[in-house]
Amino acid sequence: MPDASGTGTTNASPSWGQRLKGWIDTLLVADVFVVIAGAVWFGVAVLCHSRGVEAPLNLFQRLWEPLFTPAIGLLMGAAILSGVLGWALNWWRRQGPR
Repeated sequence: MPDASGTGTTNASPSWGQRLKGWIDTLLVADVFVVIAGAVWFGVAVLCHSRGVEAPLNLFQRLWEPLFTPAIGLLMGAAILSGVLGWALNWWRRQGPR
């Protein structure tokens, strides 16, 4: 049914589930960038360490447990959950109506 503007769309707000999925997707995208930045930082810190500059590696080691370990765990958990849900949905579809 067209709205008042005549564009043929309605201005329905997204459902609670859609908003939650959007927040989770945003969180996981940010998490990927944190993990990538951590890997780059670690590489640079190791290079600096080989040149005798210890500060970047020391900071990385201090942030490892509170920041990078949970970020990697969240990313791995999301990947496993995505795979399991994809398999389960595919299996469900193959079963078909009975």
